[in-house]
Amino acid sequence: MSPEDTIPPIDPSTPIDEGALEALEAVAEARRRLAEVPASVVVANHAMGLFELAAIHISAEPPRLSDAQLAIDALGLLVDGLGERLGEHHETLTAALSNMRLVFVQRTRPTEQ
Repeated sequence: MSPEDTIPPIDPSTPIDEGALEALEAVAEARRRLAEVPASVVVANHAMGLFELAAIHISAEPPRLSDAQLAIDALGLLVDGLGERLGEHHETLTAALSNMRLVFVQRTRPTEQ
């Protein structure tokens, strides 16, 4: 499939309803738009999704620390693993990761009484 032809071929003998056809066209349009965006932007967006996921689990009552840790570790793998390849987003993501790690450590400490 080329970027211009992102809808997989459909067997003409297979009936397809109008709703399914519209859904396929919407997916094709989304893929075309996504192909125009640099990969570093898309990866950075996904990394921020992991940041948000970690924040949701850390702020839950009670905190879901194992879920938060998984999201933080995944974010770390992306940010630390890709480094400068993230381009202009590298510094922001590094700071976000550091902050989330700090919050995680604070939440895992026993509370003082």
